[in-house]
Amino acid sequence: MQHSPRRRSILIAGAVGLAGAAHLTSPAVAAPGRTAPVTPPAPALIPKPRSLKMTGGRPFEITADTAVVVRHPAPEARRTAEYLATWLRRATGHAVPVVTSGATPQAITLAVDNETPSAEGYRLDVTHGGVHLRAAEPAGLFHATQTLRQLLPAAAESGTPHAGPWTISPLHIDDAPRFPWRGSMLDVARHFFTADEVKSYIDILALYKINRLHLHLSDSQGWRLEIKSWPRLATYGGSTEVGGGPGGYFTQREYADIVRHAAERHIMVIPEIDMPAHVNAAQASYAELTCDGVAPPLYTGEKGIPNSLCTDKDITYRFIDDVLGELADLTPGPYLHIGGDEALATKPEDYRFFISRAQQTVHRLGKRMVGWEEVGLADIAPGTVVQFWANAAKAQGALAQGAKLVLSPSKKAYFDMKYDANTPIGHDWAGYTDVQDGYTWDPVTYIPGVTESQVHGAEAALWTERVATFEEVQYMTLPRLPGVAEIGWSPVDGRGWEEYRVRLATHAPRWSGLGWRYHRSVEVPWG
Repeated sequence: MQHSPRRRSILIAGAVGLAGAAHLTSPAVAAPGRTAPVTPPAPALIPKPRSLKMTGGRPFEITADTAVVVRHPAPEARRTAEYLATWLRRATGHAVPVVTSGATPQAITLAVDNETPSAEGYRLDVTHGGVHLRAAEPAGLFHATQTLRQLLPAAAESGTPHAGPWTISPLHIDDAPRFPWRGSMLDVARHFFTADEVKSYIDILALYKINRLHLHLSDSQGWRLEIKSWPRLATYGGSTEVGGGPGGYFTQREYADIVRHAAERHIMVIPEIDMPAHVNAAQASYAELTCDGVAPPLYTGEKGIPNSLCTDKDITYRFIDDVLGELADLTPGPYLHIGGDEALATKPEDYRFFISRAQQTVHRLGKRMVGWEEVGLADIAPGTVVQFWANAAKAQGALAQGAKLVLSPSKKAYFDMKYDANTPIGHDWAGYTDVQDGYTWDPVTYIPGVTESQVHGAEAALWTERVATFEEVQYMTLPRLPGVAEIGWSPVDGRGWEEYRVRLATHAPRWSGLGWRYHRSVEVPWG
């Protein structure tokens, strides 16, 4: 897709001002001689809730007496309460204890609500006397805490106590997601990012109710996970990256820490080991994975290179069994992503056979297969999650076999695409993708003939051939990520670009408080 070059700002910056704009109240105009009623504006929440009503009255204030009360039996609910209390302590300097019983003034209460319609849904009520977060499941409670964060001033994100006042206007929110899969893919294979950097990435996903972190763990330029049965995959295959840098890999302990950190924020890690193509790092580490038994050199270039696992060698399938077996043991979620894209060096009949064998391994491990749209060219089981990126016909072929579709359209949701012609990093092969481009699409209508029941969700993708530092990851992620999050969570009705861009602008001080850099698109009224 071609776009006319448009003038854009390319500053990597943290905005100032606008702090707390979402929580302030403003007086309505009154007739002479009468007291003006206080009419609170709707808060600038992202994703936009399904239902929000400003109820009026005196605001709730967090004070030195405020406590977090847990009245939900699940251990995860207590963990969410501790997470919220820790965040509030850093922001306010108050003690904010976590308790399970007793009458507590100015309480923030987490409780069961069996009427909530989904596992991730919640209800949030703010009155002068307290804040009530209710959900049927712990995931819903956690999402409610992220909404509560956005109801408080942006200064709360700085990690340094502020005097306040910490007030929230009375309101009622009834909320639940549109789609079960709201994801973000981070490519750690082309350039490596540390476990701490990935955990920081998880934290920004959590703020916007993203619930899937797709980690692209292997490619021709690098292998990024310790596999104990094939140790050279990481120690040799992970020893470099695009441009010839030092690369790196996650030990299994580090990977488990990433999975734990994500799970505490109700984000599921979807690990991807790409096959049968994109395997140069693996073949450089083990010559027996090639058809001729000769190991290629490590590859540090940017462009893809034609390669394929040898589909008629028994060791290929022992390799797959071992790697996916260790990965399944490390990843508690139900999914394993096998890639399957751009297998240009694999004959079509060999590709179909290979995908079938890989699928058998995934199922034997008690997991559900995820693959890029190309896996629809093979015979796949109903319920397979297929990720669309470019070719509608391949996606439709997968749907015909009963697959569920996750949409990551390269023209809309690839965060390695430049914002505009002046963006200093990134690609433009799919066109420029500024904030409006990334927000104004819908997963159900993007591919002709797709029904809502066939769509599992939406996922942004950040490939890193030209993204070398974590600051560049931040810059290419924000401000586009909140838009994909809202597409996945919020109903279509009631959303629109003009009102969204105003809401989005108020989030910049939050990113600055979190230490995140972002692109100051001229499409957004930053102030």
